[in-house]
Amino acid sequence: MDAPNPLEQALHAARALVLADLAARDVAEAADVVSLVEDAVTHRRWWVEQWPEGAAYVAGLVAQDVQDALLERYGRWPLCPVCDQGDPHALEVEPELGPDPRWVCAKAGVVIAPVGGLR
Repeated sequence: MDAPNPLEQALHAARALVLADLAARDVAEAADVVSLVEDAVTHRRWWVEQWPEGAAYVAGLVAQDVQDALLERYGRWPLCPVCDQGDPHALEVEPELGPDPRWVCAKAGVVIAPVGGLR
Protein backbone atom coordinates (compact mmCIF):
# COMPACT_ATOMS: atom_id res chain seq x y z
CA MET A 1 0.00 0.00 0.00
CA ASP A 2 1.40 3.39 -0.98
CA ALA A 3 2.09 6.02 1.64
CA PRO A 4 -0.41 8.88 1.65
CA ASN A 5 0.61 11.85 -0.48
CA PRO A 6 1.66 14.64 1.93
CA LEU A 7 0.22 17.32 -0.34
CA GLU A 8 -3.18 15.61 -0.41
CA GLN A 9 -2.99 15.14 3.36
CA ALA A 10 -2.39 18.89 3.79
CA LEU A 11 -5.34 19.72 1.50
CA HIS A 12 -7.68 17.30 3.29
CA ALA A 13 -6.60 18.71 6.67
CA ALA A 14 -7.20 22.26 5.45
CA ARG A 15 -10.68 21.32 4.20
CA ALA A 16 -11.53 19.69 7.55
CA LEU A 17 -10.28 22.66 9.59
CA VAL A 18 -12.20 25.25 7.60
CA LEU A 19 -15.37 23.14 7.57
CA ALA A 20 -15.07 22.77 11.36
CA ASP A 21 -14.89 26.56 11.74
CA LEU A 22 -17.86 27.04 9.41
CA ALA A 23 -19.87 24.48 11.37
CA ALA A 24 -18.89 26.08 14.69
CA ARG A 25 -20.35 29.36 13.49
CA ASP A 26 -23.44 27.73 11.88
CA VAL A 27 -22.40 28.54 8.31
CA ALA A 28 -21.58 25.07 6.92
CA GLU A 29 -25.16 23.96 6.32
CA ALA A 30 -25.64 25.48 2.87
CA ALA A 31 -24.39 23.40 -0.04
CA ASP A 32 -23.07 26.50 -1.78
CA VAL A 33 -20.85 27.27 1.24
CA VAL A 34 -19.37 23.78 1.09
CA SER A 35 -18.81 24.39 -2.62
CA LEU A 36 -16.80 27.51 -1.73
CA VAL A 37 -14.54 25.34 0.42
CA GLU A 38 -14.14 22.80 -2.38
CA ASP A 39 -13.31 25.58 -4.85
CA ALA A 40 -10.67 26.96 -2.48
CA VAL A 41 -9.13 23.51 -2.00
CA THR A 42 -9.06 22.92 -5.76
CA HIS A 43 -7.37 26.26 -6.32
CA ARG A 44 -4.80 25.60 -3.58
CA ARG A 45 -4.12 22.08 -4.92
CA TRP A 46 -2.56 23.64 -8.00
CA TRP A 47 -0.67 26.14 -5.83
CA VAL A 48 0.81 23.49 -3.52
CA GLU A 49 1.71 21.24 -6.45
CA GLN A 50 3.80 24.13 -7.79
CA TRP A 51 5.34 24.83 -4.38
CA PRO A 52 5.32 21.65 -2.23
CA GLU A 53 7.24 23.41 0.55
CA GLY A 54 4.11 25.51 1.06
CA ALA A 55 2.02 22.57 2.27
CA ALA A 56 2.21 23.87 5.86
CA TYR A 57 0.56 27.10 4.70
CA VAL A 58 -2.46 25.57 2.96
CA ALA A 59 -4.87 25.67 5.92
CA GLY A 60 -4.46 29.41 6.39
CA LEU A 61 -4.73 30.08 2.67
CA VAL A 62 -7.89 28.01 2.28
CA ALA A 63 -9.39 29.80 5.30
CA GLN A 64 -8.59 33.18 3.72
CA ASP A 65 -9.97 32.08 0.34
CA VAL A 66 -13.24 30.95 1.92
CA GLN A 67 -13.44 34.13 3.99
CA ASP A 68 -13.00 36.24 0.85
CA ALA A 69 -15.62 34.23 -1.06
CA LEU A 70 -18.10 34.52 1.82
CA LEU A 71 -17.55 38.28 2.01
CA GLU A 72 -18.51 38.63 -1.64
CA ARG A 73 -21.68 36.55 -1.25
CA TYR A 74 -22.83 36.71 2.37
CA GLY A 75 -20.86 39.24 4.38
CA ARG A 76 -18.13 39.15 6.98
CA TRP A 77 -17.10 35.82 8.49
CA PRO A 78 -16.17 34.87 11.14
CA LEU A 79 -17.36 37.80 13.21
CA CYS A 80 -15.21 38.83 16.15
CA PRO A 81 -16.60 37.42 19.41
CA VAL A 82 -14.66 39.77 21.73
CA CYS A 83 -15.39 43.29 20.44
CA ASP A 84 -18.87 44.35 21.45
CA GLN A 85 -18.43 48.07 20.72
CA GLY A 86 -18.61 49.61 17.24
CA ASP A 87 -19.30 47.90 13.95
CA PRO A 88 -19.06 44.12 13.77
CA HIS A 89 -15.87 43.03 12.09
CA ALA A 90 -14.38 39.79 10.87
CA LEU A 91 -11.44 37.99 12.38
CA GLU A 92 -8.26 37.76 10.32
CA VAL A 93 -5.97 34.83 9.62
CA GLU A 94 -2.42 35.27 10.89
CA PRO A 95 0.12 34.75 9.66
CA GLU A 96 -1.13 35.51 6.14
CA LEU A 97 1.42 33.06 4.75
CA GLY A 98 2.84 30.76 7.37
CA PRO A 99 2.38 27.61 9.38
CA ASP A 100 0.01 27.26 12.35
CA PRO A 101 -2.59 29.80 11.19
CA ARG A 102 -4.90 31.31 13.76
CA TRP A 103 -7.94 33.58 13.85
CA VAL A 104 -7.14 36.92 15.46
CA CYS A 105 -8.95 40.14 16.24
CA ALA A 106 -6.72 42.79 14.70
CA LYS A 107 -8.52 45.58 16.62
CA ALA A 108 -7.93 44.08 20.06
CA GLY A 109 -4.72 42.24 19.15
CA VAL A 110 -6.13 39.01 20.57
CA VAL A 111 -5.71 35.47 19.28
CA ILE A 112 -9.16 33.87 19.25
CA ALA A 113 -8.42 30.32 18.08
CA PRO A 114 -6.32 28.29 15.70
CA VAL A 115 -7.87 27.77 12.27
CA GLY A 116 -10.18 24.80 12.84
CA GLY A 117 -10.67 25.70 16.50
CA LEU A 118 -13.51 28.25 16.49
CA ARG A 119 -16.26 27.56 18.99
